[in-house]
Amino acid sequence: MSTNKFFIAPSPHDYSKDSVKSIMYGVIIALLPALAMSFYYFGLGALITTLVAVVSCMFFEFIIQKYLIKGKITIFDGSAIITGILLAFNVPSNLPWWMVVIGSLVAIGVAKMSFGGLGNNPFNPALVGRVFLLLSYPVQMTSWPKPSNFDFTLGGYTDAVTGATPLGALKTELGKGERTVQDILDKGVDMGGGDIYQFPDYMNQMMGDLGGSLGEVSAIAIIIGGLYMLYRKIITWHVPVAMLGTIFIFAGLLHIAHPDMYADPIFHLMTGGIMLGAVFMATDMVTSPMTPLGMIIFGVGIGLLTVIIRVFGAYPEGVSFAILIMNAFVPLINKGCKPKRFGEKKAAA
Repeated sequence: MSTNKFFIAPSPHDYSKDSVKSIMYGVIIALLPALAMSFYYFGLGALITTLVAVVSCMFFEFIIQKYLIKGKITIFDGSAIITGILLAFNVPSNLPWWMVVIGSLVAIGVAKMSFGGLGNNPFNPALVGRVFLLLSYPVQMTSWPKPSNFDFTLGGYTDAVTGATPLGALKTELGKGERTVQDILDKGVDMGGGDIYQFPDYMNQMMGDLGGSLGEVSAIAIIIGGLYMLYRKIITWHVPVAMLGTIFIFAGLLHIAHPDMYADPIFHLMTGGIMLGAVFMATDMVTSPMTPLGMIIFGVGIGLLTVIIRVFGAYPEGVSFAILIMNAFVPLINKGCKPKRFGEKKAAA
């Protein structure tokens, strides 16, 4: 008797060795360079914030699955760990631990599990948690510690010296209408009390020696993680290239049209959360389009919205809002960019 079996299953029929767990842990490996740089620049604060976010995300996912959904426990598949790391990357290193826990609850409980868990959430969970914290605790979420270079003393977390971010300082000073962009970047900003904020040069911006959230520290580290994910085929180039290219072109056109009012495109790319958003947030498989064309449209939309919010909006940073807005359009993008079915004939006119 033959032991061969004929299996009938719905599409897709594209099989590979990848699993949810292997992909998620691949993303975690890609996050390690940026995580190491955040520890270097923000010390104990970065470590505490990341551990609290990861542990609380895993805890809330376990509790919800165990006692509310009463389904399979999946806290070790890596998705909750990624949400925790990315949430930590989107907050200041001195954020009180209980606020981090609240952000984790919103990210997991509201943005992920309320829609059915991994694969069903329409919005990026970490960004939902971040925006909730920003709207609920704006003072704490905009108090940015200065890089302390591997300060693992308790004071590096509880008594961290705060300062401005490049985006925040530039937007505040431009709002006064008294100085040009180049003058502000060259001479710095008077923060009061004789404290002059000096803008970091491009090299320091690339390495991450500037104020901001944990995930804004090092463009180089984020790019290394992105290249690893491209090598592993966890992500494709479409979303990051479309997003970064759109920001470069749009910000460049504004700068050419009015250089006294608008910063150059390199400044936009190297500051804030653009690199983190392009590589790790916008490429989320669940909340991004399925087709290459859809991914390009998605990335272009994020890029345009980011620059519009940064330049014309009230917030100096716009990446989080831009990604969440475009997350809402993903179903429409997927519907409008469906690939041609195998054997499908064009309808007669």
